[in-house]
Amino acid sequence: MARFTWEKIEDLKMEHCYIAPDYALEARLFQKGSKEAEDKTRCWQLPWVPPPIEEPPSEEEIARKAAIKERQGQRLREMAEAKRSSRINELENQLHGLEFLLQQLAQVEEEEISSFLSKTGYVSKQEIESTLTKVSQSLRKAKGESKVEQTENEEKADSSTSDKYPLINVPDNMLTPEQLKEKKRQIFLKTTTEGRQRAKQKRFEEELEREKKTREDEERRLENPELYLEQMRTKYKELYEKVEQRKRLKINGGNANGNSSGGVGRGERLNAAQRERMRLLTTAAFDRGKGEDNFGAKDEDWQLYKLMSKDNDDDDDGADEDEAELARVCSRLQAIDPTFVPKPEPTPSQAATTDVPRVRPLTKEDFQVVLGVERFRCPEILFHPNLVGIDQAGLDEMTGASIRRLASKNEALEDRLTSSIFMTGGCSLFPGINERLEAGIRMLRPCGSPIKVARALDPVLDAWRGASAYAANLQFQQQTFSRVDYYEKGEDWLRRY
Repeated sequence: MARFTWEKIEDLKMEHCYIAPDYALEARLFQKGSKEAEDKTRCWQLPWVPPPIEEPPSEEEIARKAAIKERQGQRLREMAEAKRSSRINELENQLHGLEFLLQQLAQVEEEEISSFLSKTGYVSKQEIESTLTKVSQSLRKAKGESKVEQTENEEKADSSTSDKYPLINVPDNMLTPEQLKEKKRQIFLKTTTEGRQRAKQKRFEEELEREKKTREDEERRLENPELYLEQMRTKYKELYEKVEQRKRLKINGGNANGNSSGGVGRGERLNAAQRERMRLLTTAAFDRGKGEDNFGAKDEDWQLYKLMSKDNDDDDDGADEDEAELARVCSRLQAIDPTFVPKPEPTPSQAATTDVPRVRPLTKEDFQVVLGVERFRCPEILFHPNLVGIDQAGLDEMTGASIRRLASKNEALEDRLTSSIFMTGGCSLFPGINERLEAGIRMLRPCGSPIKVARALDPVLDAWRGASAYAANLQFQQQTFSRVDYYEKGEDWLRRY
């Protein structure tokens, strides 16, 4: 809109508008979208500079980046291999030292064991053996021993520790107070050990699942690399949009369409479990009768806390799974596609405003003004002012009204008037206005009446030239009146004048 001025609008009107011979017929022509309507449509192009186009990288550039990435990966692998070798040597030396220490400890007398251990820095033989076991496990892991063997060794080590809890299966009535305390301690230790073991097992299963997915992905990639790459890109886009939508819901609540006028929290995005907890919370006081604050006096009141504390909301779990899968797909694309660039992680402030519809880049068509039906609808108000809400008659009706206002019925005078219709002013330059005005007057006059419409030689400036010549006349001052005369003498004097 900043490109439009009144002068430019005037130029467009005089350059492109025309008077339709039949307004209704012309409108139907454009409504049907016929070839004739397309020919009558005009397009005005505003100045537009296309934005610079970023050319995609060439094959040579992609190959060069892939080679650089491969060299960097090779250096990283070499560094990792060197670090791994150094770690293996360090662990082997530590393992040999612990084995030699145990051999020496076996040859030491019973009464000299404490002094010998104080020199080594260990407290007991069990501590040395435990350290030896840990170093052995670390060494096997560093050497790349299969995780199945490692898990079996850990299970054997854990099963051997079951002998450390002899009081667990003994009934309480057969134990002394000191043994009961020891039994509680053993139960606590065993529960903790089993929890760690379950966590290890879960991590192991998750890692096996990841390795399985990686193998399957690699098989599919080798079968059809192009199809696999396209599928991975589509999956990355879907997961990214899904994760971002969930983040926007957490920030904006139910107003995810971008129409929120202020900060909206997660409280507006209540799922079924959260709504149930809110219902329990809000109805707890009303169920007590006449507004008495006696909540908690009954045992069933405390069941509400148990119900409200249940976490039945699976949204966060789903979000974690989607984010983990998104990270896996992203790393996979980075490994196989040199041109892939991951989308940046939006900040909370950016995430709150991402619901606004994205603005597409401007094109040449956005700087065009297409004039179709507007070309004849604009000047049509000369004949139908009611189109713009003006309660007046059109040009043809005003001509008929002027003829009817004659003092007497004189057909010869009326024919003289209709034979000398004169048009002036800029709007008389519209193509087709002569024919349209003549056809409109003919509908009001008897059949066979002479009708002739003439136009000024210079309709735009003729009125100005006439006023200029009149103002330059010497009698101009005596033939004019001022506002003071009107205020002093009134409207009746003006009519006689």
